[in-house]
Amino acid sequence: MGNLLELKNGSDIRGIAIATAEQSANLTPETIRQIAGGLLAWSHKQNKRPPLIGIGRDSRLSGPDLADALIKELLAGGGDVIDFGLATTPAMFMATQFPEFNCDLGLMLTASHLPFFYNGIKIFSQNGGAEKEDISWILSHAETVTKASVPGRLRHADILTPYAHDLVSKIKKGMATTSDKPLAKMKILVDAGNGAGGFFASQVLQSLGADTTGSQFLDPDGHFPNHIPNPDNKEAMASIKAAVLHHKADLGVIFDTDVDRAALVTADGNVLNRNNLIALLSQIILAEHPGTRIVTNSPTTDHLKDFIENLGGIQVRYISGYRNVINKAIALNNAGLDCQLAIETSGHAAFKENYFLDDGAYVIAKILMTLPKLIKAGRNLTDLIADLKQPAETLELRLKITGDNYREVGEKVIAQLADYVSQIDGWELNPANEEGIRIKLTAPYGTGWFLLRMSLHEPLLVLQVENDIIDNNKKVIQTLQPFFGSYAAVDNSTLTTN
Repeated sequence: MGNLLELKNGSDIRGIAIATAEQSANLTPETIRQIAGGLLAWSHKQNKRPPLIGIGRDSRLSGPDLADALIKELLAGGGDVIDFGLATTPAMFMATQFPEFNCDLGLMLTASHLPFFYNGIKIFSQNGGAEKEDISWILSHAETVTKASVPGRLRHADILTPYAHDLVSKIKKGMATTSDKPLAKMKILVDAGNGAGGFFASQVLQSLGADTTGSQFLDPDGHFPNHIPNPDNKEAMASIKAAVLHHKADLGVIFDTDVDRAALVTADGNVLNRNNLIALLSQIILAEHPGTRIVTNSPTTDHLKDFIENLGGIQVRYISGYRNVINKAIALNNAGLDCQLAIETSGHAAFKENYFLDDGAYVIAKILMTLPKLIKAGRNLTDLIADLKQPAETLELRLKITGDNYREVGEKVIAQLADYVSQIDGWELNPANEEGIRIKLTAPYGTGWFLLRMSLHEPLLVLQVENDIIDNNKKVIQTLQPFFGSYAAVDNSTLTTN
């Protein structure tokens, strides 16, 4: 069966659920049955009574078989189970909060935007998402379930309808409107990427009166035949942008597979993801909470820091990983330092007012709440980030590391880059950085920065370069080539093709 701890992926469980020509499956129904034992043991640590466990899944091809194996094992171990079928990650957390369900655990079978042959489990208790330490404990205690004298009970329920109703109620409240159809004059398109987000068009936007004609890829399809369901993907964003412009929509909304991330496209084709999305949400949240802190991950532009500070806010750059930025925000609040938003450039965004849950649908709901005031003032979403300076050029490269000790190699490369940087005029180490190594660029390398860090989930070094002066990123890359070329375990071919 292999080492189950290899399935640990930060604060999630993730693996290959469908074998490919290159990789064998390591997250199978058999593996899931073992993990079920660890889940029951972990739940028993927190709950004296037999647990009530909600299970949902996204549109992945492996989802039904894995869910069936998980449900059977949990029932055999005495756990009561609600099978929610197609669901979203934030909805599965809300299954632990909605009184009609009151689940002790919410389990979501998903691997976010990864290719169709992956799957995984995201785990929630009533107190929030599982931590890295919890995942280690669960996988370390994974074993055959001890059969209970009285097996658990199974029922089926729909979580997306009450979740959608809750969103609609929050949006109306946030708009301060008595209208039953406050979006009646708007055309808003949804791109669900054939994941689980199609409900947002029919059960949220249409319920609010919006015209969703032109929405695309709403039907769940685990082959993901149209584009990667990822708001951080250029092809996905180009697809929703083209749809918005073609249908002359007021707004386009795109989700990842399990709807814990989102992005937008405005009527004029302005893409609101990454730094633009952070700036937009910062503008909204700082209007409500002047002076608050906003935690982001490390690869944000220097211009975003200026934008937030000019609004009177404080940006706190932290380590990548959605649980990392969320936990940093929670820690700041616990220390008496107000922090209302934790957000990554990938689109994971969590608000203090919403359980610090990374919820793509709530991100869109929060933005929709602002529309009446903007329309009344003759403004639009693009106006809210008009003062965010855009870099002249950006570049992100991924350098594969070979060998089993890839993390050790990657950390060594990062550490030794500091010495190399000290020899280059126009490169200056930025000490205010929590992850990898960040370098400030000045003449003769333009004006900007680059960041080298380890990938969270893969054997990769991630290099991000940004410049305010065109044609300078290539100078940075050319200067880095001999450095990376000295490491046999690092594939630097991407440096020579860009």
